[in-house]
Amino acid sequence: MESTGKKKPGPRHSFTPESKAGIVELCRRGDRSVGRIAEDFDLTGTAVRDRVERPRPTRANETA
Repeated sequence: MESTGKKKPGPRHSFTPESKAGIVELCRRGDRSVGRIAEDFDLTGTAVRDRVERPRPTRANETA
C-alpha cells in the first residue's frame, strides 16, 4: 500500500473546562508562544488559537 504523505489523526483529547481555561490563560500571559503551548499539550496551534479566540461560555450559551 502506498503512503499518501498525510499523517493519521491522533487520539482526540478530552479537556475539562478548567483545563481549557488554563490553556487560554497560558496563552494570554504571553511568556510562551501558542505553538509551544500547543506542543506541550499535544494539540494543534489552530485548536489552541480557536479556544483563545472563542468567547467564554455563559450559562445561557454553554456550547461555545
